[in-house]
Amino acid sequence: MMTVYKLENASNLDPLLEHIGDARYVLLGEASHGTSEFYAWRTEITKRLIAEKDFSFVAVEGDWPDCYRVNRYVKGMAEAGSSAFEVLHAFSRWPTWMWANREIIELVGWLRFYNDRRVAGRNNRERRRDRKATTTTAAGFYGLDVYSLWESLDAVMQYLKKNYPDSLKAAINAYSCFEPYGRDVEEYARATAFIPESCEDEVVEMLVELRQKEQRKERNLASGGYKSDEEEKEAYFDAEQNAVVAKNAELYYRTMMKGSAASWNVRDHHMMNTLERLMRFHGSDSKCIVWAHNTHVGDARATDMQRAKMVNLGQLAREQAGHDNVVLVGFGTYEGTVIAAKEWGEKMEKMPVPPAIDGSWDSFLHKYDEAAERYDDDGSDSRSNNDNDNRKTIKDKLFIFSNRGKEGYSTFLVPRGQRAIGVVYNPSYERYGNYVETILPERYDALLFILIKQMRSDQYTCQYRQTRNFQRLFLLVHDDISTHACVCMRACMCYCYYC
Repeated sequence: MMTVYKLENASNLDPLLEHIGDARYVLLGEASHGTSEFYAWRTEITKRLIAEKDFSFVAVEGDWPDCYRVNRYVKGMAEAGSSAFEVLHAFSRWPTWMWANREIIELVGWLRFYNDRRVAGRNNRERRRDRKATTTTAAGFYGLDVYSLWESLDAVMQYLKKNYPDSLKAAINAYSCFEPYGRDVEEYARATAFIPESCEDEVVEMLVELRQKEQRKERNLASGGYKSDEEEKEAYFDAEQNAVVAKNAELYYRTMMKGSAASWNVRDHHMMNTLERLMRFHGSDSKCIVWAHNTHVGDARATDMQRAKMVNLGQLAREQAGHDNVVLVGFGTYEGTVIAAKEWGEKMEKMPVPPAIDGSWDSFLHKYDEAAERYDDDGSDSRSNNDNDNRKTIKDKLFIFSNRGKEGYSTFLVPRGQRAIGVVYNPSYERYGNYVETILPERYDALLFILIKQMRSDQYTCQYRQTRNFQRLFLLVHDDISTHACVCMRACMCYCYYC
């Protein structure tokens, strides 16, 4: 069965939340890494899942160390930064626009407000008793990615220096092994392609040493009738995850020279492993929201990725957590604008996204007006309304796929290309490499199709002008704002003078 709903505001997400039901894993995709509407709708879904269904944390396609600083901020930990802008502006790995942008600033600010309000809701005695329990009961923000080899090594070194100085040797050995490559992971990848020696043993030893030390400490505390408090447990979890990242990053970069499928699979297996670790850490009732690209979220088995022997996070989540416990939500659009770069590491540009090629899902869904006219928000037939008026008011569409059997559903079981825009993009050549062959209802449980061309950027500008704190924040930042914090997902949608 497939149902189509109009999608005009957050209240129109009711059918999606009903479809999610009691699922513990909700993965939210995006068709590009640089389009405002994808971020804005994911933010609305995320807010409702946390506020109405008590989801535990958000995990994004970002580096663990950078995102953990955001986690500390949204939970109000000591010395965690004075604002969402400050912690997001500290993201250093290219492409910074993925997370240092207006939509994420708003989401992070909302998470902090939500957590503060929950703590304030307790009476004084409860707050004194549970003030450190908020590290696991507050909504968190974490990174799933594997790229941060050096940053994670630095973090493990600092943790050991503070807590287990007698175990520093393991971290120093790992650090020293990578040192000849001058923090250049590509140089390490090239070297290991020709020389069998690697730093695998050193990073594994570091992880083992860290775990043994912590286990010994917990046994000693337990023997005296004590245990680590929640904030100490999360600090250790952070250190351990950094050690896991270092181990898997070494494997990722070593595998990189063997082909894209091998390294891709290392990366997505790491993402799933991280997600499972986070779920265990947050307890048996934990629920997670993932933000990642469609290529990570949509089940790879329903795409031509399977022929290339690639797996992804959505597939692994369904396999490990069970199909009924996972909801995969894709995104798409027909045309618009995007922030991306022509080459890896180059300066971002605002680029046009041309109309989708004929025969693609993006073109098909763009023309699928009759379905949007057929259903009101509750799924009832609305074809008796004035067709012209209805066509004017419909902007976005929510497709929900469930059990087969509805007339016309077979149309959606035809493989078609779905556009995928990454951080590197050239509109002139997109038809040659930016479409993933997809069976849509098998790749996703739901899909938001966003008609970006109908959105008006001045709506966003006006909202920002009315928000004095953000206005002052953006105007006070120095000139490199254009490459970090004020990253306009569309033309001049941030209130600043650098768009």
